[in-house]
Amino acid sequence: MRTRLTGITFASLAAVPAAVFAAGLHAAPAAAQDKPVALKMAHWVPPSHPLQKAMEDWGNSLKAATNGTVTFAVFPAQQLGKAFDHYDMARDGIADVTYINPGYQPGRFPIIGAGELPFLMTDAKGGSQALDAWYRAYAEKEMKDVKFCLGFVHDPGAIHSRTKKVMVPGDIKGMKVRPAHATMASFITRLGGANVQSSAPEVRDILEKGVADAVTFPWGSVPLFGIDKVTKYHMEVPLYATTFAWVMNKNTYNSMSPAQKAAVDNHCTNAWALRVAAPWADYERAGIQKLKADPAREVYPISTEQLAEWRKAAEPLQAAWADNVRKAGGDADAIFASLKSALAKYNAAY
Repeated sequence: MRTRLTGITFASLAAVPAAVFAAGLHAAPAAAQDKPVALKMAHWVPPSHPLQKAMEDWGNSLKAATNGTVTFAVFPAQQLGKAFDHYDMARDGIADVTYINPGYQPGRFPIIGAGELPFLMTDAKGGSQALDAWYRAYAEKEMKDVKFCLGFVHDPGAIHSRTKKVMVPGDIKGMKVRPAHATMASFITRLGGANVQSSAPEVRDILEKGVADAVTFPWGSVPLFGIDKVTKYHMEVPLYATTFAWVMNKNTYNSMSPAQKAAVDNHCTNAWALRVAAPWADYERAGIQKLKADPAREVYPISTEQLAEWRKAAEPLQAAWADNVRKAGGDADAIFASLKSALAKYNAAY
């Protein structure tokens, strides 16, 4: 940090203890040794998405905390690579900080996949704090190729269909569904549906062409990605959430000065996980009313009995998740209990 003398008189300097003044003089050379770092920050959603501003806010705060020695540029909308590739982009240095959906790569990150289980959380703000706090104990091992910065979730999503109302699990049989992540893909398969894989920016196209009949998606993003133009039926149930993370290239981080590293660490916290997630959570939640206000579509609830059917149908997914974690050497029961405890702490449990 530079020593600033603006507005200080020589008389006031005389009153400063010699030791304090000497310490201030020694601070300047240390700051001068901080080399400029220009971060490339990448994501795949449109620049109009709340995540764009979240990345800009994070970058601007980091820039201020490092006296301008760390700067940044955000590359949205898959400019540096496909949505599925953003973890490897951070690992390989194509980007320095990336936004990843671990569920885009089935089986690669089994532990964080617990956050994808249906009927687990109802609130993205508390849910994000819980997920971030819980996953920090496992991130260094599961995402060892990168520096984990923070984790979060979007507000719970639902099923949006172009062909029919989906009321009970049996309605999925024979449908072609684009799942949000690996866990929802497994759910669709168990219910007799067929999965159509695509990243979020490609969803409208596959629905419009009839390649898919329905999609699992958060509410505010339905109009953002133009999915409202090609769907009509929307089941108003907090079915699932999707886990996300910001990760950083290790070489970029390790090349920084101690002061710059400390600033990054202070921006990779649970508090920042909430700051990133909160505006997006509000945005997605507002999408429910936006779609309800459109007379061209049907936003509909399901009965208590129908919800019980869905929850029963989802039970095998937790057992499958636990098997995958055990195969990776983890204690699935303890890991899941820890997540449930975190969700309860942050008032986000379903």
